[in-house]
Amino acid sequence: MKNNMLMQEGNTALTMPHNLILEERKKLSVSGVTDVDSFDEQTVIAYTVKGEITVRGWDLRVNRLNLEQGELTVEGEISSLTYTDVKPKSSGFFSKILR
Repeated sequence: MKNNMLMQEGNTALTMPHNLILEERKKLSVSGVTDVDSFDEQTVIAYTVKGEITVRGWDLRVNRLNLEQGELTVEGEISSLTYTDVKPKSSGFFSKILR
């Protein structure tokens, strides 16, 4: 599973901290990154310990990615940051009625 809430180090489970630092809408530093799904010049999609994050903008480039330490740095013209919580879809009776 890509979006692990815990990292395993030996027998001890450690929770990774998650922080965002956005500087002048040009440089984004993210901690708590567990994986990067995809990236191009307009979109970077990464999995963090707090959910999936989508970074949108122009001329985006991933300058640093260290999954062992959970760090990601993106530079470019950043226009938006969006979190998506990945929740399992229910196919029960009430979920069909409440759609």
